[in-house]
Amino acid sequence: MRYLITAGPTREFIDDIRFISNLSSGRMGYALAESAIAAGHRAVLVSGPVSLQPPAGAELVPVVSALEMREAVMNRAGQSDIIVMCAAVADYRPAARTPGKMKKGPDAITLELVKNPDILAELGAMNRRNEFTRPELLVGFALEAENPLENARAKLESKNADMIVLNLPSAIGGESSDVQVISRDGSIRRIGPAPKKTIAAELIEAFDTAMAGNRNSEF
Repeated sequence: MRYLITAGPTREFIDDIRFISNLSSGRMGYALAESAIAAGHRAVLVSGPVSLQPPAGAELVPVVSALEMREAVMNRAGQSDIIVMCAAVADYRPAARTPGKMKKGPDAITLELVKNPDILAELGAMNRRNEFTRPELLVGFALEAENPLENARAKLESKNADMIVLNLPSAIGGESSDVQVISRDGSIRRIGPAPKKTIAAELIEAFDTAMAGNRNSEF
């Protein structure tokens, strides 16, 4: 099968020096790509800026901004069986990028932000309209601090995803995690606490099992 996995943060530049970003290390997304390849699948890894070596055998597509990530994902979505949106995409970007380095003035400044595209929701809407022959499985990640299960279930429905992987803010930048996999049938599977590589291997197994179930239900 063909996996398309996003990983890492995006950077939204204020000027040519400064940007808005987050603490995502990309470890989970890279571990997912490594586990997918180990399970015999092909993996395309669309990655924001991280300090990691891509796993051997993965096709790396480096991006910087949310707009670049959207373009890379949309260009490859139709050739993917499973899409896993693991990246921590910035919700907002500066309305305008100042060329060079913005000079410091004597007073406070106001930075206008505009919303970035919601890539997962866009993919889900296209699935709903049957605009893809693929992907057969669409997975999102949810980082929730308050009412995590309630908010993750709401995200599953609003994005029209097949699964949501719920994790907590403590996972950002760390080497271990503790996740819950929420499926459209209402089932919840907890994985961890464990190193991200261990969790990634179990997630790939869960995704493969879901794919097998989807395909068996068609016959």
